[in-house]
Amino acid sequence: MRFSDPEWLWLLLLLPLLALWRGRQGIATAVEYSSADLVREASRIRAFRPGRLLLAFWFLGLACWIVGMARPQIGHGRTEIQASGIDIVLALDLSGSMASLDLKLDGQPASRLEVVKSVTSKFIEARPNDRIGIIAFAGRPYLVSPLTLDHGWLLTNLERLKLGFIEDSTAIGSAVAASVNRLREQKSKSKIIILLTDGMNNAGKIMPQTAADVAKTLGIKLYTIGVGVRGEAPMPVEDAFGRKHLEMIKVDVDEETLKKIAETTGGQFYRATDTDSLREIYGQIDKLEKSVNTMKTFESYEEKTAWFLVPGLAFVMMETLLAQTRFRRLP
Repeated sequence: MRFSDPEWLWLLLLLPLLALWRGRQGIATAVEYSSADLVREASRIRAFRPGRLLLAFWFLGLACWIVGMARPQIGHGRTEIQASGIDIVLALDLSGSMASLDLKLDGQPASRLEVVKSVTSKFIEARPNDRIGIIAFAGRPYLVSPLTLDHGWLLTNLERLKLGFIEDSTAIGSAVAASVNRLREQKSKSKIIILLTDGMNNAGKIMPQTAADVAKTLGIKLYTIGVGVRGEAPMPVEDAFGRKHLEMIKVDVDEETLKKIAETTGGQFYRATDTDSLREIYGQIDKLEKSVNTMKTFESYEEKTAWFLVPGLAFVMMETLLAQTRFRRLP
């Protein structure tokens, strides 16, 4: 057992002093006599002193409360957690073209974003020992989740991703730079960025190649994925009356730039034209980026404050109840 706030235990040293003070103060006279001779004989009879019992209950309750405020905790042994030593930032495109319905999910047409979220979640679940973060981008990047081993929380934030959060464009260079910024000060064995987009860089103040050069300098590997069919893809659009219909739009993935910035950092470029190929790409990256596991040890503790607060309350209530009933003194 340990105490999370042990400084409260110093108050226990005051209890003997308080008891001594209460003892010297004595108990107030219940009945006055004109002469002590009237009760001298009664004082020689040994009798139970209820006042001492009530005082004991009161001090026991106070002691229990003090121990409870120190937050006693019971350890449940050491838990070993594996950490791979690999930090991964997923940079996901949220530009308007990610609404295109050229991919399938469970045999049904689905937007690129929904397919990417589904496949990405499986990738995250397959790497429980990696610290993973998410950067989303369109006209500019923003942080969805910092690097974390809490993949449940990570998956929740991934599922919340929707189109239209930020201005529509594709800032690939800025997305890479934001991802690099999240990894640059980490001491991990391996640091990688997986960037997924369906367009070409047309926004942001940082060029993709410049960001890739910085990543290379910092030892960060970049994998790039171009997603979507080649040629034209069906895109849901809304007319002036709010009615939605599909229009064929031209697919314009800058494969050359994506390939170049990946190769600059020692990574690879992949082209995913359907859901199966996207799954396969994530599987290939999963096999490429493996590391020897390191062990981190943690000790879990369970709060036991109630073990002392509840008995303390019971002692005080018992003292109050007895003082007002069985051991009630004359006024």
